[in-house]
Amino acid sequence: MAPIPQTMKAVQVAVTGGPEVLEFKDVPVPQPSASQVLVKNEFAGVNFIDTYFRTGLYPAQLPLTLGREAAGTVVASQSSQFPVGTRVVYLATSTYAQYSAVDVSSIIQIPDDISTEKAVAVYLQGLTAWTLIREAANVQPGQWTLVHAAAGGVGLLLVQMLRSIGAKVIGTASTEEKCELAKKNGAEWTISSGEDVVAKVKEITGGHGIDAIFDGVGKATFDADLEMIALKGHLVSFGNAVWLFL
Repeated sequence: MAPIPQTMKAVQVAVTGGPEVLEFKDVPVPQPSASQVLVKNEFAGVNFIDTYFRTGLYPAQLPLTLGREAAGTVVASQSSQFPVGTRVVYLATSTYAQYSAVDVSSIIQIPDDISTEKAVAVYLQGLTAWTLIREAANVQPGQWTLVHAAAGGVGLLLVQMLRSIGAKVIGTASTEEKCELAKKNGAEWTISSGEDVVAKVKEITGGHGIDAIFDGVGKATFDADLEMIALKGHLVSFGNAVWLFL
């Protein structure tokens, strides 16, 4: 294994603002503590929350290295559980960098049959989708479900997981292409978000309504959600990108 350098490349913001404030900089490689490992990152997840920090919506000490998740290979370790050479995926801060010092409690070893790229692509969004389905809504086979933004990262995983447990899945998306993508991933019905979604849902469900709505949009869909939800149904609100503009 190649020696660990003293400096690395990282994506930072020194002032908040638009994409133009992003800087690709040389910074010191972090030194892991006894309870951490040093990971050489191969992939970092890009998440909407990164824009919150970049714009200053979420206050943070500057300069700030962006990023919330990554995957790569352990290159320095005092842990017998994760020795040097172990491929890992993890949630942490400052992952838009070539190296990260990560708490051992925050990392998971990647199985041999899963690529590093796939592991980081599905990790945070997959955990989110599974938690929403199983813990927030406890969806059961045969229930009516609706996924807003069904062609997004979490949306596609929600659609696949809901179909796998036998739920009836309706997806909304902003374009015909996105609706087709949602269908290919398991949505039995799709509705363009520009249509009268409430009327379409009433028609599709025969007036029953939706037992579990998964809404990662927020303001633009909230009122319609309240009209579509079935008696004793669940409205699971997460992400809420559009709440930024309240």
